[in-house]
Amino acid sequence: MIGNDWDTILKEEYEKEYFINIKDKVRSEYNKREIFPPADRVFYAFRMTNYKDTRVVILGQDPYHGIGEANGLCFSVNRGIKMPPSLKNIYKELYNDLGIERTDTDLSDWAKSGVLLLNSVLTVEKDKPASHKAIGWEEFTDNVIKKLNEKEEPVVFILWGNFAKGKMKYITNPNHLVISSSHPSPFSVNYGFFGSRPFSKTNDFLRKNGLKEIEW
Repeated sequence: MIGNDWDTILKEEYEKEYFINIKDKVRSEYNKREIFPPADRVFYAFRMTNYKDTRVVILGQDPYHGIGEANGLCFSVNRGIKMPPSLKNIYKELYNDLGIERTDTDLSDWAKSGVLLLNSVLTVEKDKPASHKAIGWEEFTDNVIKKLNEKEEPVVFILWGNFAKGKMKYITNPNHLVISSSHPSPFSVNYGFFGSRPFSKTNDFLRKNGLKEIEW
């Protein structure tokens, strides 16, 4: 379904009743309503970052719900779309942390570099945030996190905000690093996100473990 090693890792999930129900429900939603991201981008994060090469996980909540925004990667929007406030703050912290000035709103290059940009809920109805929260996606993506926790090779989990921090219970492997702070949204960015230096901390950890750093 995805087209890389995730299909082997998630084979048992695909066969479970809850996942079959998700597929049926989502297919019906796409036929009846305007759903984001486009259907061919629902599993884009997995296609861009295979299991073996995942060195960092950034966890979002659900896709952007405005026209043309969501592209299947958390915090990322299509080029030509106004930069969302959270992404703008992420870039401010990136500049303050590593001196990298970035304007491209599409984070596909991060995904190619080994960053799984995973939303907990993979679809949303137009103009209705969290509208697909009850479909069952969270069971699926929680199990994705559990599979990543099983990796022997170290992984950095970046958890921004209380929702993402709630997934910390699934990250029990001492090989991994969890970096958490407040969310980069304008409402919480000054309560621990600015100054948290997640990008340099990630690369320091990867380097110390003999792994390739992320090209932020």
